[in-house]
Amino acid sequence: MTSRVLGTAAVLGTTVVLAVTAATAASAVPVETVASPPGASAPAQPPGRNDFNGDGYPDVAFTAPGATVDGKAGAGYVGVVYGSASGPRTSTKQVLTQNSPGVPDGAEAGDAFGSSLVSADLDRDGYDDLVIGAPGESAGTTEKAGSLTVIWGGPQGLSGGATLLTGDEQYWGIGTRTAVGDFDGDGAVDIVALGRGRGDTHVLSGPFGRDGSPAAPVRVIRDMDDLRYLDITAGDFDGDGRDDLAAVVHDGDEYDARRILIRKGGATGPSEKYTVVNRADGSRLQGGETIAAGHVNGDTYADLVVGRPVDGYDSDVDLPLAKGGMITYVPGGPTGPRGDRARVLNQDSPGVPGAAERSDGFGASVSIGDVNGDGYGDIAVGVPGEDLGTTKNAGSVLVLPGTASGPTGKGTVGFNQDTADVPGVAEPNDRFGAAATLVDANRDGRAELFVGAPGENADAGSLWVFPTTASGPTAKGSFTFGHGTLGTTPTNAGLGSSFNR
Repeated sequence: MTSRVLGTAAVLGTTVVLAVTAATAASAVPVETVASPPGASAPAQPPGRNDFNGDGYPDVAFTAPGATVDGKAGAGYVGVVYGSASGPRTSTKQVLTQNSPGVPDGAEAGDAFGSSLVSADLDRDGYDDLVIGAPGESAGTTEKAGSLTVIWGGPQGLSGGATLLTGDEQYWGIGTRTAVGDFDGDGAVDIVALGRGRGDTHVLSGPFGRDGSPAAPVRVIRDMDDLRYLDITAGDFDGDGRDDLAAVVHDGDEYDARRILIRKGGATGPSEKYTVVNRADGSRLQGGETIAAGHVNGDTYADLVVGRPVDGYDSDVDLPLAKGGMITYVPGGPTGPRGDRARVLNQDSPGVPGAAERSDGFGASVSIGDVNGDGYGDIAVGVPGEDLGTTKNAGSVLVLPGTASGPTGKGTVGFNQDTADVPGVAEPNDRFGAAATLVDANRDGRAELFVGAPGENADAGSLWVFPTTASGPTAKGSFTFGHGTLGTTPTNAGLGSSFNR
């Protein structure tokens, strides 16, 4: 049985960050210029694929939101590595802070810059841009109002930026949760942002000006039901050509009542009214703390995967698969997410390695991508509370294959720091798998697996990359990088707390 570390988790973006200490952390280096690809003056692929420099290869951004920047503890930074024909290139790294040239505001203690990360082409110039949440940012004398910043993509990579949104109430924490999608169907990317407090939904409609201004005044959907949002994502779940907003929440009247909510896209963006995803019998489908959208079963409707890593609540009595954490697959359809066709898996499911143990944290991070090129989206699932022998909370990550009927557990592969060919050694509280994402950085049709372990080396944190073959991800050829590569100070940085999406 694992020791319980998830009960005090704070949900940031797609990742439940487990007991990360942010008292002191890395001192960031200046932004590094990324060379333009030879002969490239325009992007080589459509926007919206995490390609910041337009060379046709997706890039990967990652966070250390508790890092110290120029002596400011907890200011936070974001790192980027760029994709290439040979995969992600750590030689083309960037470290971005609020003290980087052209980035608005300035690094301050507790800003938590990088608490959420999403990317899309906001200004429709053909280069993807990086949207960064800083929920600890103060606005004048209003403490921890939060902010949302964009750093612009271009032929030299990410540079410059603008403020998109600032909270206007104390402890609002704007930028804690962020999603992007075309919610009104006009072809321009829109942004949805929420804070850490009241669940008011802020909708910023694109396209955006280079000063960060949206195409229309910010629309606020007021939370009249005291919903406690834990994570959000976007996808076209009903196939109508507009993205919908999906969220996992705790009901304000019943903390243990985890729900999956959908706000359908429409002419003015996400709808004011939401629907709850139900089971076949009409009862509410249990949600969780993390959520991801993608195409698991290969059809034209986006699907949902919900992670529920936090176990031990009263509802577990009627939900035995919640032991140690679980994921719920919900396929899309003409009417949206089909809760009547949901499928739940945990580490006791056939084909899934390991065994379900209390506080394993299965589902603390979830990501969807095709790792073997078969046309089905596979699911990366972080298990940061996994014990390896007597090594507590060492962590692991699993990849569940997608099929035409969704994930079954059959063929699941797993990795940890004690797996042969994986660099490093499993240590207590590494929390390997607290963050995981699938990105095809070399554009060969197979997504590589990226894993964060924010607890590595006494909360310094580090990152791992696993290549893929026709059979899926493999430990052979995997590598790790962290503060030595980035040129940052490791003390309590929590590097690898989350990735962009």
